[in-house]
Amino acid sequence: MRAPGTRRGRPRLSLTGYLFLAITLLLVVALLAAGALWTVNQYREVRDEYTQRALTLAHSVAELPTVRDYLADPRHRGEIASLAERIRRAAEVRYVVIVDSDGIRHSHPDPDEIGGRPHTDPAPVLAGNVWTGTEWGPAGLTLRTRVPVESRSGEVVGYVSVGVLSSRVSLAAAGTLPTVGAGLLLALVVGAGGAWLVSRRIRAKTHGLEPREITELLESREALLYAISEGVLAADADGAVLLANDSARAMLDLPRDCVGRTPADLGLHPRLRAMLEGSEDTGGEVFLPVGDGLLVCEHRAVRIGAQGTGRLVTLRDHTELVRLGGELDGVRTMVGGLRAQTHEFANRIHTVSGMLDLGAAAEARRYLAELSATTAEASTRVSEHLADTALAALVLAKSAQASEQGVEFELAALSDVPASLPPRLRDDVLLVVGNLVDNALDAVGGDGWVELLVRLHDDEHRLLEVRVTDSGPGIDAELGDSVFTAGVSTKDRTPDGSGPRGLGLALVRQACARWGGWVDVDSTEETVFSAFLPVREDARERPPRNPAAEIPER
Repeated sequence: MRAPGTRRGRPRLSLTGYLFLAITLLLVVALLAAGALWTVNQYREVRDEYTQRALTLAHSVAELPTVRDYLADPRHRGEIASLAERIRRAAEVRYVVIVDSDGIRHSHPDPDEIGGRPHTDPAPVLAGNVWTGTEWGPAGLTLRTRVPVESRSGEVVGYVSVGVLSSRVSLAAAGTLPTVGAGLLLALVVGAGGAWLVSRRIRAKTHGLEPREITELLESREALLYAISEGVLAADADGAVLLANDSARAMLDLPRDCVGRTPADLGLHPRLRAMLEGSEDTGGEVFLPVGDGLLVCEHRAVRIGAQGTGRLVTLRDHTELVRLGGELDGVRTMVGGLRAQTHEFANRIHTVSGMLDLGAAAEARRYLAELSATTAEASTRVSEHLADTALAALVLAKSAQASEQGVEFELAALSDVPASLPPRLRDDVLLVVGNLVDNALDAVGGDGWVELLVRLHDDEHRLLEVRVTDSGPGIDAELGDSVFTAGVSTKDRTPDGSGPRGLGLALVRQACARWGGWVDVDSTEETVFSAFLPVREDARERPPRNPAAEIPER
């Protein structure tokens, strides 16, 4: 028993059934039209054939010497009737009528009609004209021909009329219908079989899904792809883009008509282009600097039907994560500096406590005065060279961190930065200084030195130079400029798999490129990283987004 409010719908016709019926119906209509056209054409051919036969027969009779002489001599007209009857029976026509120049019949299948006048006007044919056509007569609708008879002197002495029943013409034309019908039926059977094969093939191609199910599947796929926050890019075996969801379009600033275009046409990053074109091995994560952000890409080969092997690339925006990581690094630097200062001050307090225990109060006061002067001198020296408070604080923190690691850290005497750095540029300068100094401290280990130079070249170019020199082992010559590529690192990972991921120098390069600057490394003797950032008058906001984040030529 059905639940209230429900009703049993009519069974839906499947896609294969619909295609089979539609193709078969179209085939039936086409075959019927072809059969009708063929039948009409066949009837015309048979009618023309009978017309030609009747015309030939009429000419033959009109040219018989006997007929000419008989019409010229009234004494032999009885013989004309018997001759015409023999010819009619031999030719299997409805009638052969011979008429003289006065319009009197001298032969007819019905003897009672001999001596009478025809029902049609004989004037045109007696004037020497041949006539063919279809007319109604006592025997019904007949196909007729009339040919004039000329005497030996060329005078028209009468005419011969030959008639064939139209029903006989139709019957002769219908004699071919069984053959035509059999051919059409065979064509219908073959066509229906082909329609069935086509419908089965389409069903196999659609995996047995009905149109409604295909629509629902497509809508579900679209909803899924465009709802996820990760970017998804798919390319065929030639690298042409097959799919790009909204997230991928936003991350890469793709145009609306990106589907079907090649990565080169879209101006994608060279490494992303290599992933889509299949020239880069799959596996692992690839970091791509794009505009102001950093994307993490994973790519793999996928099978796309009969099109061969394509590529699927997923994109995750790590810009916010990198920003938080930078802030965390800053906090770690501050904590490290505070820890170093705490450790140093603890030692000094123990020293002062020991002096007081020994009763050397004057020496303790003198020692504290020296410490205070030394600390104030260090802060004053940094502030004199670096008027920007945030940059000076970062350098002091890095100095304390270096002291804790046992590394000699020095701010070059040529350092000179005014306090008027634009806020957005200051953020990138802090990023560059922090990452380059951190890399130098990691490279020299516990026994070495690091020198930092930060200065603004006050010329027409107004370049802010950040140069970090260290006594570490240097950069492998095989790496070259690839050390600035995301994911490339000279450091070892920590045992838990975390640790360096090769992002620091990539972020430095990206920050420099954002302002139209550059960064390079020289490891001939000492390791020297030099970064240059142009200071523009309109640099109150970040420069426009550059999707490829290409490094400008120096």
